[in-house]
Amino acid sequence: MQRTDKTNYYLDIAETVLERGTCLRRNFGAIIVNRDEIVSSGYTGAPRGRKNCIDAGFCVRETLGVPRGERYELCRSVHAEMNAIISASRNDMIGATLYLVGREAKTGEYVANPAPCSMCKRLIINAGISRVVARTNKDSFTVTDVSEWVNNDESLAGKFGY
Repeated sequence: MQRTDKTNYYLDIAETVLERGTCLRRNFGAIIVNRDEIVSSGYTGAPRGRKNCIDAGFCVRETLGVPRGERYELCRSVHAEMNAIISASRNDMIGATLYLVGREAKTGEYVANPAPCSMCKRLIINAGISRVVARTNKDSFTVTDVSEWVNNDESLAGKFGY
């Protein structure tokens, strides 16, 4: 029997967390790990007390044909990364790693090019998280140093002539 390495161990846990997701498009699971301990977890779902998309039977963004990465204000869900962050103390997140796994709701396939949205990036930066590890398939993942998002601020990158 071969022992699972730590990165895939944590990604496997995040993948289990995503099974609680309630999005009709994509479900993500996230866990925050610091000093080799799981600090918190989160999955994609409507705010507490509100109907989830699976209960409502529709997704507004899907109905309107909104492409991935756009018009998140229309979405009923709180993202997995956001839910993990709001469930942890900042002290426990400073220097931590966020592990992220996403699956397409209809096919169960891994989300192509998984990465936090621009809103989640801002939260991850402010939480003090140092790295994001995102599963691309069962055997592969990407590792992003969060300082890259600070140093290469895409919200200013030539979009407004600054």
